[in-house]
Amino acid sequence: MRFNSNLKSIILELICLLYIFLFVYAAVSKLVDFENFRIQLGQSPLLSAFAYWVSILVPVTELLICTLLIIPRFRLTGLFASYGLMVMFTVYIFIVLHYTSFVPCSCGGVLEKLSWTEHLIFNGIFVLMAVIGIILYRLITPLEKDRIKPQKLSFILIGIGLFSSAVVIVLFILSENIVHYHNKLTRRFPHTPAKVIHTSNLKLNSYYIAGIDSDKIYLGNDTAPLLVTVLDQQLKQIEKKVIDLEPKDLPFQAVKIIVQSPYFFVLDGRVPCLYRGQTKDWKARIKVRGGAYFTTAEAIDSTAVAVRAHSSINGESILGVIDLDKGKTILNPEILQKQFDGVFDTDGQLLYSPELKRIVFLYAYRNEFTVADRDLKIDFRGNTIDTITRAKLTVVRIKEKGQRKLAKPPLFVNKSSAVSKDLLFVNSAIPGHYEDDKIWKSASIIDVYDIAQKRYLFSFCIYDIKGKKLKSFIIQGNKLIALIGSHIVRYDLDEKIISNYRK
Repeated sequence: MRFNSNLKSIILELICLLYIFLFVYAAVSKLVDFENFRIQLGQSPLLSAFAYWVSILVPVTELLICTLLIIPRFRLTGLFASYGLMVMFTVYIFIVLHYTSFVPCSCGGVLEKLSWTEHLIFNGIFVLMAVIGIILYRLITPLEKDRIKPQKLSFILIGIGLFSSAVVIVLFILSENIVHYHNKLTRRFPHTPAKVIHTSNLKLNSYYIAGIDSDKIYLGNDTAPLLVTVLDQQLKQIEKKVIDLEPKDLPFQAVKIIVQSPYFFVLDGRVPCLYRGQTKDWKARIKVRGGAYFTTAEAIDSTAVAVRAHSSINGESILGVIDLDKGKTILNPEILQKQFDGVFDTDGQLLYSPELKRIVFLYAYRNEFTVADRDLKIDFRGNTIDTITRAKLTVVRIKEKGQRKLAKPPLFVNKSSAVSKDLLFVNSAIPGHYEDDKIWKSASIIDVYDIAQKRYLFSFCIYDIKGKKLKSFIIQGNKLIALIGSHIVRYDLDEKIISNYRK
């Protein structure tokens, strides 16, 4: 009997020591790299609205619990607190894995090497250890009158578990409500403006739309950078081609393909380099090597490519047009308007309308787009229908690493876009007034603008497929080609839309 009592005490001590080691290590890791920890919390899909307070409370709570576990008189309180905190961490990871749109980075230290599923299992083990520790503490309590009754202990554990889970769930709901809110805008939804014609499962979600012509759709693939998959208008695969580059020994990092039949372009803005070839043989020769780094590009014609480059003076974004035959770049620093840092706040999508012969740049985090000619002379600055005029960004500098990062996820205004003739199609991220949340949970909203007339026309829905939302899309005439998860879908646009094309 004495031996059993000693064994229980040893196991209890071991559990307390493991918890002390875990919490001290976790708290010190967070405090040593506090700025980075706060940024990671800010990027969390659950806690971004409360990142500042949570980043302080978590390490302080961990150290306080360690103090309770060290002092014998408060050890039981420390075990209950350990159990509650680990339940919170476990519920947090469960929600991240199953109920959020993206999975953020881990919170540093050795545990950063674990996947989120492994982290969930790790936390579950520690929750079980806390329960065992509480039961052992009860069993080795010498006086019967001081022992918590089994029924009461069960109620306490269930109560703490429910309360801890509720705290995380409430924080999640409140954070979502703060970050994603309804704008005071009213959309017009005509009936059935887009009809599904063909759907095909590509099996992979690494494809992107490289281009479209009258009878073919061209897909690039992030995992096979030089592979082009060609589909017909029924979304059936016609052929697969591997692009032959000359030269091919550059240190490629982020290769993208743009097809503007009968030409195609291969670009990598991190090298930087730009190749051009023809689709008849899929062979490309280098046209530009060196110069300004760029992050976004769009072909204008066979001789020119528009890019969002970075200034060699201050690193800020600047819009330019590369002349492939002359080997020179025109830059206009007036097009992209800085609000915070000139990099994150000028992120967006670059488009070109061959019919209008106009470049369109749509900002990602504010309700603005700019229209310019191919010589980068500004025609006008337009606005989308939401009311967010300033990007909601929190940019911080990490001096030790010489980096700039977003301290919390940015509020997207415009997710993706396409242009066809004089119409601009914008996949909006902002719900409007009187719009049902159910629509936003099951569909992506496309707002349509008349560039020539500088006005909003109406909106329509692209519905999710198997819980996956619209990733990107391209439009040619009455055809809309969309990537939704691993599926590619062809829609035919209704007369209500195409009647707005300028004759």
